[in-house]
Amino acid sequence: MNMRYRHYKKYMDINSTIIVTGAVGFIGSCMVNYLNEKGFEKLILVDEFDEEEKELNLLHKKYLVRVEREDFFDWIQRENIKVDFVFHLGARTDTTEFDYSIHQKLNVEYSQKMWNYCTANQIPLVYASSAATYGNGDLGYDDSHEIVEKLQPLNPYGISKNEFDKWALNHWEDAKHCPPFWAGLKFFNVYGPNEYHKARMASVIFHSYNQIQQNGKVKLFRSHKEGFKDGEQLRDFIYVKDVINVCYWLMERTTDDRQQTTDEHHLNSGNLLSGLSSGLYNLGTGIARSFTDLVKSTFAALDLQPNIEFIDMPEDIRDKYQYFTEANMNKLVSIGFTQPFYSLEKGVDDYVRNYLSKKEFY
Repeated sequence: MNMRYRHYKKYMDINSTIIVTGAVGFIGSCMVNYLNEKGFEKLILVDEFDEEEKELNLLHKKYLVRVEREDFFDWIQRENIKVDFVFHLGARTDTTEFDYSIHQKLNVEYSQKMWNYCTANQIPLVYASSAATYGNGDLGYDDSHEIVEKLQPLNPYGISKNEFDKWALNHWEDAKHCPPFWAGLKFFNVYGPNEYHKARMASVIFHSYNQIQQNGKVKLFRSHKEGFKDGEQLRDFIYVKDVINVCYWLMERTTDDRQQTTDEHHLNSGNLLSGLSSGLYNLGTGIARSFTDLVKSTFAALDLQPNIEFIDMPEDIRDKYQYFTEANMNKLVSIGFTQPFYSLEKGVDDYVRNYLSKKEFY
């Protein structure tokens, strides 16, 4: 068996130092809060801290220091702080930004620098990939490494995420050029608190809630594809609390005395040994739900009857629109993650009742 063993021992406790990039953003700020709840306060927050609207995401959160994204690598080298784990959740996530050079700089080159930093200092790394890498889904939604080179994302954001995934897999071939453990998590449709600042890029739940408050109804795109009724376009919606729980679970698991990584052949053939295997992992619920289901859940959380109006989809996005996404979650389950995810109904209810309706942050 062609197996690469990585001897690695690092016990995480509340005195451990953790880097969180994208820390003032949606998922990053939720990660910071979750770490605080677990007792971790020695956090280095990395992001652009120039948007006043985002500041509320970090209100009452505890951390060591904030570092501007562009200054981080010089700063960490100068300060020489011992870091125990990195959650690299920062990225340019705007799928309507078509200037690829922006995605190349922030999503590829910056991620390469973070990978190299973790490699040089032997720090485990969890980073945010995306289900946008799967494009129109012609090759399915299986997180097998064997299909990564064949994927054809539909927009520059998805392309940049897939380019870094490919780069990571190529560097993984040489044990000297990778962190002691790494996981690229292919986030599916994430929703939840702390996305107030995201404007048009916020989740459909966020926009549905605001439309209901303003007009008493929600507008959804008509289907322009045979086989899909209006509102029956399907997505794998995952609550942000599940996302950060998986991230934390992976960090906890790196405390094993010996982590083992396998090549793709042995992973696919089921010969996955105990301990973690580095690589790409889907992160959805594994259950596709319709936009109609989502909107009905939003109305239900407000104790209202659904009122949905269908409108034409803009022509400029019709050829780039995904009608179906559903994560194959077998790989994450195979390394031991068996905790249940929020159902769409329970996740939306928690989000609407405890955050949106109260203007609260997580």
